[in-house]
Amino acid sequence: MKQLIQSRKATTIEVPAPVCRDGHILVKNCYSLVSRGTEKNAIQFARKSLLGKAKSRPDLVARVVEKARRDGLMSAYDTVRGHLGTGLALGYSSAGHVIQVGSGAEGFQVSDRVACAGSGYAVHAEVISVPINLAAVVPAGVSLEEASFVTIGAIAVQAVRTAELRLGESVLVIGLGLIGLTLVQVLKSAGCRVAGIDPVTSRCALARELACDLTSVDSRDIERQLVDWTGGGGVDAAIIAASSPDNQPVELAARVCRHGGMVVVVGAVGMNLPRRPFYEKELTFRVSRSYGPGRYDPEYEEKGRDYPFAYVRWTEKRNMESFLELLRAGKVTTRPLISHRFPIDQAADAYGLISEDSHQASLGVLLSYPEDYSAKYRLDLRTPPTRKSSGRISVGLLGAGNFARSVLIPELQRLPEVELVGLCSGTGLGAREAAERFGFRFCTTSEDEIWNDGEIDLVVIATRHHLHARQLISSLRAGKHVFCEKPLCLNLEELSSIVALQQEFGRQNLAPMIMVGFNRRFSPMICEIKEHLRDNSSWMLQLRVNAGSIPAEHWIHDPDQGGGRIIGEVCHFVDLFSYLVGESAGSVLAVAASSGRSGHLEENLSVRLTYPGGSVATLTYAASGDPAIGKEYLEMFGGRTSIQLDDYRKLTLRQNGRRKTRRAILRRNRGHRHALEVMMQRICQGGPAPISFQELVDSTLTTFAIKISLASGEEVRLDWRRAQLAERVNSSSYGNSGGREAPPSTEKS
Repeated sequence: MKQLIQSRKATTIEVPAPVCRDGHILVKNCYSLVSRGTEKNAIQFARKSLLGKAKSRPDLVARVVEKARRDGLMSAYDTVRGHLGTGLALGYSSAGHVIQVGSGAEGFQVSDRVACAGSGYAVHAEVISVPINLAAVVPAGVSLEEASFVTIGAIAVQAVRTAELRLGESVLVIGLGLIGLTLVQVLKSAGCRVAGIDPVTSRCALARELACDLTSVDSRDIERQLVDWTGGGGVDAAIIAASSPDNQPVELAARVCRHGGMVVVVGAVGMNLPRRPFYEKELTFRVSRSYGPGRYDPEYEEKGRDYPFAYVRWTEKRNMESFLELLRAGKVTTRPLISHRFPIDQAADAYGLISEDSHQASLGVLLSYPEDYSAKYRLDLRTPPTRKSSGRISVGLLGAGNFARSVLIPELQRLPEVELVGLCSGTGLGAREAAERFGFRFCTTSEDEIWNDGEIDLVVIATRHHLHARQLISSLRAGKHVFCEKPLCLNLEELSSIVALQQEFGRQNLAPMIMVGFNRRFSPMICEIKEHLRDNSSWMLQLRVNAGSIPAEHWIHDPDQGGGRIIGEVCHFVDLFSYLVGESAGSVLAVAASSGRSGHLEENLSVRLTYPGGSVATLTYAASGDPAIGKEYLEMFGGRTSIQLDDYRKLTLRQNGRRKTRRAILRRNRGHRHALEVMMQRICQGGPAPISFQELVDSTLTTFAIKISLASGEEVRLDWRRAQLAERVNSSSYGNSGGREAPPSTEKS
């Protein structure tokens, strides 16, 4: 299907069509709206040089510098390279017909006419996947052309609600672009008196045609007119819908408002508030957040969890519906706002209109889409060889997120025995860009294309954590070896299904190889430590992890998607302890420090692990430390030996009075490449998995036990957890099940 993207310039490209996910609907777009103000900013940023982007986003530069200081220059370079050249999916307002309804997407039926909103969802593409709270059914009598303005309309409706205006009150709208002109109409429908200002004469004239009471192109002139228009009192509110880097719109709003009035900002303007007028007039200043309550909340937008009607009367979806009702009632019209129409094949010309060097006036630019479409989930990028190379391992990748692009795929590329074949990601654009950049033969949005490809030997799973177990099981059922980024799974039920399936394969002597990305044990410095641990002594281990804080809204904290930081990251260190000690833990005790953030006790905790052979390991995992110090510091004591490993940069071994030191030069090596190398060698040459399946199970059980101990405050013995797992495995249906079930699509990592 065709989609419009922005890299150095706007371009229409072919990408795989999206698959229908749970809680989503698939929509065949008929029209999408090009918003001059919002999308022009994106275009300007994309066209800047690397230095220009750095100047405009110093926050991102600071993050890169911090990563270079903590993880090394090469690691920071790999991360930046993973982001450079990534195209931007343009568009955030469209309308079309529903062609498929996902599970849990109540309220929609195939063939419904819908209006859609949201950057990343209502994009300029033939087919889009939209969550239920960002789509609204279009009422009868409203054309899809009109409905494609739904995002602009919801923004205007929310601005009016934010201003809390009443019947008969006076308002100045500063900026008469698409949002400003829509605001004029919404305000008039609410019974307000409306004035407007814009430097473009034609927009002022259009505002008057749309019943605006008073307009001007000059700020001094509008101030003089407002004195007479309001009887000297000033307007009740000023709504700023302009885009300006300076402070002039805010200063004008403060001057024209009455005592006790309100200033509402919708557009991107300078907000260095002048104290004197705000203080003397006791003005209220508010920022209207896009479409309304729910915006930027993943629980609302991505998971479809609505806010209670009685407590949040107007959410972003209800604002969308409110605007569509205004269109139906004839109180708002969008037809006069359309200045140009282009078919999707000529979308690049549409973006030429809103570029800085264009001298042609434009306002609302509509893109139209052909009625016929072909939803193909796979896009071939290069011709496969006529015969598979001997000794080569063909790889299919599920997920193309930051870690996959910056670490996993570059490491796979460096292995001579690897052939990158297929890449699956949740969005067609993400799949194509990553596949083209790294040289995959094809890209897809459907997991089945990876599992059903007979050439693929190994599936690499790099998706969000809640997908790992299902994708691993389906990959094994398809006869593929699996490299799964940690964790193996999120709960005991998923683990029992994996164990039962592995036992079934074992009985048939057909088990493909399973590897989990516990890379620490493959680091050269850890391997060197292991060489010094051959006398079977009991060891005292202390590992301090300066993990750093993760935003509260990040998916890793979501119990449904990420499973929390214990399952998602502490599993690394559980595996490392077991590898160094040479056996799995016998019991765990976890305690948490108060983090001051409800629900995230896993960010600051101490874990004690005891081992049957007498060793004891202590993990201090902290998110509240200063990021200036290294992330991981390991100490070991036993057999007249002391070992210190400082963040994989410096290793110091002291034994019988002698000292040996090793330092990393360019980058820290945490073992990612070596882990992949060993697995490839075992697949090609035969032999056991680099980490035994029992070790993978034991490490996973241990992380589950840590969570239980943290919640109960009591020590948890692992033999009890193993018995519980065995009981579940014996009753699992996977051991006797037939073929693989058709799974839902991959979500982007």
